[in-house]
Amino acid sequence: MNESPVFTRTHDLLLWLTAATGKFPRQHRFALAARITDAAFTLQEKLTLAGVDTAHTPQHLVHADAALNLLRKRLLLAYQLNLLTAAQYQHASAMTRDVGNLLGAWRKQGG
Repeated sequence: MNESPVFTRTHDLLLWLTAATGKFPRQHRFALAARITDAAFTLQEKLTLAGVDTAHTPQHLVHADAALNLLRKRLLLAYQLNLLTAAQYQHASAMTRDVGNLLGAWRKQGG
């Protein structure tokens, strides 16, 4: 089955985030790391629902976009707290930008 690039890129982002946040210090692992991965899982969930629940696709895409924005804010916070290196933050930013571009294109198509 050929999967849309947005699903593949989101999966790759989730894999990377799970590994990266697992290395956070214990004091941040159960607060910020959990919120980062929750936002990423919500993003993946809403994209998946948009792909199968065509009657509500635009609504799911709006929710996916909101989850992506939350994820970006939380990644910035992790970087500012020195939980992510500059290189890791740049990598995460590039990955979220790719997902955001694909999500935006889907929304423009009328979702």
